[in-house]
Amino acid sequence: MSPFSTLSTFLLLLLVFRFSDAAVFDIRNNCPYTVWAGAVPGGGRQLNSGQSWSLNVAAGTAGARIWPRTGCNFDGSGRGRCQTGDCNGLLACQNYGQPPNTLAEYGLNQFNNLDFFDISLVDGFNVPMDFSPTSGGCTRGIRCTADINGQCPNELRAPGGCNNPCTVFKTDNYCCNSGSCSPTDYSRFFKTRCPDAYSYPKDDPTSTFTCPGGTNYRVVFCP
Repeated sequence: MSPFSTLSTFLLLLLVFRFSDAAVFDIRNNCPYTVWAGAVPGGGRQLNSGQSWSLNVAAGTAGARIWPRTGCNFDGSGRGRCQTGDCNGLLACQNYGQPPNTLAEYGLNQFNNLDFFDISLVDGFNVPMDFSPTSGGCTRGIRCTADINGQCPNELRAPGGCNNPCTVFKTDNYCCNSGSCSPTDYSRFFKTRCPDAYSYPKDDPTSTFTCPGGTNYRVVFCP
């Protein structure tokens, strides 16, 4: 076999291996209104009520997130603005969204080849969400479906959503910039309504979940 054929075979096997290890995220909009999904990596997609978007994410991806955007208006080139979750005015997001937005965060094939995933309210809340595994024998999903927008404290209210106190006050006890912080009355407001979701940056023990690498997932807006 020629060196070229050997290299081609190796690259093909590598591609097949990577694809087989990729995770599939089924993103669904069950809300009675349009939601513009944002994803890093992945970009973005307009999802009318009842529509879904299948997203393939490479094994080893870390620092990733999927989130709902609301109140958006984009032109034919994919430029515009969203009331919540806006990502520099682009339909196809290249960076994270602006608060307030409910976050589905994940890292694939990390420590011990485990996936780590969570729902985070550290950037606030805009749309109810379910984030659940759909394969690999992993069954423990996460939900945050409380009426946080309707019950939001006045000082945290924002058009279309409810801000996390860090966004509003920007102090260390809320933002945890020093790496040392504790629950607050505001974080407890989120935690009592969505016990499985991150309510402040150090909320790891009750808010991070794992599945074996290679698991597929479903993210549902308004489950």
